[in-house]
Order: sequence, then C-alpha cells, then structure tokens
Amino acid sequence: MFNFKKKMLLSAVGSFVAFSSLFSLNAVAQDKEITVGALRFTSHAATFVAVERGYFKQQGLDVKLKFFQAAQPMAVAVASKDVDYAVTAMSGGLISLADKGAIKIIGGSLSEDPNVDGQKIVVSNKAFESGVTDPSKLDGKTWAISQQGSSFHYVGSQIEQQEGVNLKFKPLQKVGAIIGALKSGQVDAWSIVPHIAKPLADSGAIHVIGNVSDYLPHYQVTTIFTSTTNAEQERAQTQAFLTALAKGAADYNAAMIDKTAGQQGQDDMVKLIHKYVYTDRPLEKAAPSIINGAMRLNKGNFLNMASLQNQLDWFQQGKMVKSSIKLSDVVDSSYVETNNTEEKAK
Repeated sequence: MFNFKKKMLLSAVGSFVAFSSLFSLNAVAQDKEITVGALRFTSHAATFVAVERGYFKQQGLDVKLKFFQAAQPMAVAVASKDVDYAVTAMSGGLISLADKGAIKIIGGSLSEDPNVDGQKIVVSNKAFESGVTDPSKLDGKTWAISQQGSSFHYVGSQIEQQEGVNLKFKPLQKVGAIIGALKSGQVDAWSIVPHIAKPLADSGAIHVIGNVSDYLPHYQVTTIFTSTTNAEQERAQTQAFLTALAKGAADYNAAMIDKTAGQQGQDDMVKLIHKYVYTDRPLEKAAPSIINGAMRLNKGNFLNMASLQNQLDWFQQGKMVKSSIKLSDVVDSSYVETNNTEEKAK
C-alpha cells in the first residue's frame, strides 16, 4: 500500500512539474519578440496583414517592423541580426552573405504571373518623346538601378539580352532618388511594381512602355530570408513566422487578386495596406494605386527554384558573386514547397 501511494504521489509531482515547465515554455513563446524587415510596397502586404490581423500573435510572435529603402541593406541587417526575417529581392549582397554562412532564403513571396498585371517597364517623358516607345528602342539609354546586383539591375539585363540592346546602368541607391531622376530626365528607363508605375504614368510624369512578365513570365521577384542561425537553430520560430506570413498572403490574394473576398473584403484590405503604403495621402487618393498595383503573392510561400537559379547564373556570369556558389548554399528548401519548373511558380 505504501509503495502504491508513494508511486501515486511521485506521479502527481512529476505531472505538475511537467505541466509547469510546459506552461513556462508557452509563456516564453507567446512573448517572443522578433524584428521583420520590409519596404513600403504593396508587395509586402503579407507581412502587413499578418501583423494587423494577429497572425503573428497567434504563432506566439511579437513582431516589430523595420523599414528599408532598398534590398541590399536589408540583407546586411539580417546578417548582422539587427533584423530576424525579411522579404525582398535576391541581390548580389544577399548571395555573398549566404556564401559566408550568414543568410538563408527560406521561402518565396512576390512572383510575376502572366495572368496578373505586374511590374512595368517605364521611361522618362524625355526618352519617350525621343522615340523610346517600346523596350526594343532602349539601345544606348540609361537604366536606373538602386545598386549593382539589385533586382532592377537583373531585370534590365534580361531585357537588354532579349532585345539585343545595350543599356547604361546608373546606380541611384534609393527608389525615391530613381523616381526623381526619371521625372527630370536624368535617367531614361526603369522597371518597378505597378502601384508605383501606374500613378506616375497617370499623372503624366513618365510613360509605361512594356511589362516585365513579357521577359520574365514567372520571375521570383522577392524572397523570404533569415539568418542561418534562425534557419538551422530556431526552426519552430521560423516555421511559425512562415505560417503567419502564408496566412497574410492568402488573405491578400483572396481580396486583391482572386476577388473571392467580395467588395467589402477588398475595401478592408485597401484600408489595412494604407496604414503602411502611401501614408502621406488620404485613403481615397491612395486606394486606386493600391488596387491597380496588386500582384500575386506565392501561395504557402512557394519558392521558384528555377527562377532563383537563373538569377544566380546571371550574378555569376557578371562576376558579381563567386562562381563556386551553389543555389543550395543560398537556399534552405526544407521549409516550403519548391519546384524547379517555372510554370508551377503560381
């Protein structure tokens, strides 16, 4: 009898300790603070939705957003652990940092979809009036980029190769500086997401002369990435982050792309995005740009490996990154669905 009671007591104590430990772990998880890098673009809507609708909170994550002006500084911030996760284009800087063991791409976000209005090829009024009315007439013209190895550089180079023209690439560091240079005719051409391109064209400041999807129909525009430490040692946290982000992307696509959320769903989504994009304009003036600029976000953070391989090849051909780097050095493909066929990027 004594042994039976003793066993029952020990069992109860053990269960209490286990429950207490589990409660403590959950409490820590619920208070986990992370910093997420973003740009004030509608293409980052999945992050904004996950914050505003509590999807990160549901995963036990307390997210603080940190905004950047370009892709490469964001990659540096992730490598230095000033930022935990980020969404932006695969740049030469990101690849080099991955090669050093500092960064891993863990998912995909924005993609070009031939069935959805995507990034635009634009030119200054000065260039348009001189006869640059389509991409085949860009020979000898200046193409604005933020930095060498940026997504703007990659897109311009693909157009250059496919059209058989020669472009003069001009680094201007920030999107705002590029817009100013384009308006004043200091640069001739650029490519940018529709929520920026269309309003500028509608105002008469620039002209749209083509679509990026005509040259890169399934281009993996932005990726989701983190430090190698988070990818390898914080798997639960990283999966929680991706789960919340995927829910945000699903809401965005339903409201803005597939139109399955109804008019009220679209109106609500526009109001949500306006908290982060075009904040210097009243909602009624910002709404058309947000709606017209909608592009599809990858379902379940799908990652188009074929597109990333094409990008890596381009960086290596231009000697912007080491030729010995493999895509597996840059990408941790264990978190999301991937496929090497571009046609399945959607």
